[in-house]
Amino acid sequence: MRVLGIETSCDETGLAVYDTERGLLAHALHSQMAMHEAYGGVVPELASRDHVRRVVPLTQRVLAEAGLELSAIDAIAFTRGPGLAGALLVGASVAHALGYALGKPVIGVHHMEGHLLSPLLAKPAPSFPFIALLVSGGHSQLIEVAGVGRYRVIGDTQDDAAGEAFDKAAKLLGLPYPGGPSLAKLAEHGRDGTASLPRPMRDSGNLDMSFSGLKTAVLTLVRRESGPDGLDPQRAADIAREFQHAVVDVLVEKAVAAMIDTGVRTLVVAGGVGANRELRARMQAHAAQTGVAVYFPDLEFCTDNGAMIALAGALRLGEARSADYRFDVRPRWDLASLTAPASRA
Repeated sequence: MRVLGIETSCDETGLAVYDTERGLLAHALHSQMAMHEAYGGVVPELASRDHVRRVVPLTQRVLAEAGLELSAIDAIAFTRGPGLAGALLVGASVAHALGYALGKPVIGVHHMEGHLLSPLLAKPAPSFPFIALLVSGGHSQLIEVAGVGRYRVIGDTQDDAAGEAFDKAAKLLGLPYPGGPSLAKLAEHGRDGTASLPRPMRDSGNLDMSFSGLKTAVLTLVRRESGPDGLDPQRAADIAREFQHAVVDVLVEKAVAAMIDTGVRTLVVAGGVGANRELRARMQAHAAQTGVAVYFPDLEFCTDNGAMIALAGALRLGEARSADYRFDVRPRWDLASLTAPASRA
């Protein structure tokens, strides 16, 4: 079965073709980063309009790269939520229009389930069960994963997610959008031990996380140390380095605690923050020391992409709808509400 995946939840248009026997056949991605940079963040209306411009050419591109005609697609998966309502509607309407025209079933996919399962695209891929550390701009969660759709959230962020905190701290340091990668790059030039920031909820006794207070601590430090010409560049690098250390310390310690609490010896790290070099290095070092298995998606699949949506759709083919092509989107959608895939009739 060949599944066309369409991702339009925010500021990246992703298309992919996944074959249930052969794996990923082709994928393509357009990032709106340059367009939103002038505004310091995503402008929802501009994001939606750009998805309209990109989705059809990218569909044609992945089909050509896969060597397929559109008629060879067996099902279409799209991101139903969560995300920006207008952006989600672009992917949903295109998916259902294609489904109606071709007489093919359509599957609505949870965006975060796509991230959660994205390491399954890698070789070798993890086996169930595993603990997932899901870290992105909007989510910082620890999830016990027994199988597709069998999720138990065991740790959650109480305020700002890790990726959101990266972006806000970067803005305080005067770094360009997108803030997370800019801060990580600046941190490479910082000096260890020259700044001090808290590790929120390190000793909370549970697996929950909080990064809002860390962001506020950065604000206090920047205000205290800025001179008439702003913050010294080296000092900014020092703060960036300490901030990254603080976030990674919390993520690693909470993930390790989750494996100890559950007895699960496999960890998957997914979401945009999963591309962070320090986080990867620290997790891999822990794995080498303890013998646990740690898996990451390939870097190209850490950010939003169509491949993860096509994969998740392929794993939920039993839920494909073709009786009618009415649709909706879910800008807010709790991952914990998902259930195991329905069996295909």
